[in-house]
Amino acid sequence: MPLTGDEARRRAELRRMKATAVGLLLVATAVFVASALAGEDAPGWVAYVRAAAEAGMVGGLADWFAVTALFKHPLGIPIPHTAIIQKRKDDIGSGLGSFVSDYFLTPEGITERLGEAHVAERLGAWMAEPANADRFARQLLTVGGSMLDAVREDEVREAIEDAVVRRLRTTPTGPAAARVLELVVDEGRHQKLLSVILKRLGEVLEVNRETLRTRMYTESPWWVPNTVDDVVFDRLHDVATRYLFDLAADPDHQLRQSIDLQMEQLVIDLARDPATGRRADELRDELLDHPQLREWTGSIWVDLKERIKATAADPDEATLARIAAAIAGFGRGLVDDPALSAKANGWLTTTAVSLADQSRDEIGNYIATTVQGWDTAEAAQRIELQVGRDLQFVRINGTVVGALAGVVIYTIGQLLG
Repeated sequence: MPLTGDEARRRAELRRMKATAVGLLLVATAVFVASALAGEDAPGWVAYVRAAAEAGMVGGLADWFAVTALFKHPLGIPIPHTAIIQKRKDDIGSGLGSFVSDYFLTPEGITERLGEAHVAERLGAWMAEPANADRFARQLLTVGGSMLDAVREDEVREAIEDAVVRRLRTTPTGPAAARVLELVVDEGRHQKLLSVILKRLGEVLEVNRETLRTRMYTESPWWVPNTVDDVVFDRLHDVATRYLFDLAADPDHQLRQSIDLQMEQLVIDLARDPATGRRADELRDELLDHPQLREWTGSIWVDLKERIKATAADPDEATLARIAAAIAGFGRGLVDDPALSAKANGWLTTTAVSLADQSRDEIGNYIATTVQGWDTAEAAQRIELQVGRDLQFVRINGTVVGALAGVVIYTIGQLLG
C-alpha cells in the first residue's frame, strides 16, 4: 500500500523495534543453548543463567505469538483466534465510529475545549495584523466572486421574495404607513416635497407650451378659429403656470394647509380605521402582485452579483484598503472588547455544538464505513504502523520479565528442595 511520510517513518521505527525484540529473543535462546551444553559439571550459577534464559525465551515466544496474532496468522498457520484485526475489521470500524461520536462529539466536551482555546481572541489577533487583514480581504473577494456563479438566480429570487415580499404581505400596512406618514408630517417633509413637485409641474407647462397649444388645436372644434384658441390657451396656460409657482413658493397657502389637514386625518385613519387599513392592505397586495415588481426583485440580485464580480475580478487598492481596514478593526474589537469576544465565542460554541449534534451519527457512520471499506490486510498494516512499535516493547518486556521470573522461580525451587 502507498505510505505517507509519517507512515514511512513509523514503518522504519517498527522494523527497528522488531529487530530489537527478535535480537533479544535470539540472545536468550543462545544463552539457553550454551548453558544447556555446559553439562552437569558447570558451576552452580550456570543453572540460574539457564533458568533465566529458558524463561525469557518462553516469555518472548509467547508474547511474539500474542502480538503477531493480532495482525496476522503466526508463521502463516490459520490457528483459531489469530489475525484478529483482519477478522474483526468491520466491528472495529463500527466501534471506533461509535466511540468518537459518543465520547468526542459531546456538547460538554466541545464547550470545554473551545472555552479553553479562546478562538475569538486568537482569530482577532490574527485578523488585526495588517498583512493578514490584507490577505483576508483579497481571499474574501476571490472566494466571494467564485461562489456567486454557483448560486442559482431563481433560488435567490425566491429568497428575496420570501424575506421581503412575503413578510410585507403578513405585515399590516395601515399602522406601518401611519407611523411613516406621521414622521413625515411632523417634520414638514411632505411640504418640501410638495414644493418641488409643484415647481416641476410649472416648469413642465412652460417647456411644453407649444406642444400643449398644438394639442388644443386638435381637440378644439373645427369651426373655432385658431386665434380664439390662442387667446383661450394663453389665458389658461398663464393662470395654471402662475398658480403652480405661487403654490410652490407659499407654504402657508390655503390649499397647502388643506393638504396638511388631509395628511393628518389620513394618519389617524390608517392607524385606527379598519376600513382604511383594509384598503391599504389591498393596495399593498396589488403592488406586490404587479409583474414589474417581480422583475425588479430579480434584477436586484443580478445587479448586485455583477458589481461584486467586477470588484472581485479587478479590485482597486482603495476598495481593498477599506475591506482590510474593516477586517482589522473587527479583529481588534475581538481582542480588546471582552463583551464582543464573549459573544463571538458563544456563537462559535453554539454553532459547533449544533453542527456536532446534527452530524454526530453521520461522522460515526463515515468512520465506520471508511474502515470497513479498507482491504483487510491493509487495515491490519495501518493499525500495526500506529501501535506496532509499542507492542514490540511488550515482546521485549516479555523476554526480560520472563528471565527475571525464571530466576526467581528457580531460586524458590532450590530453597524448597
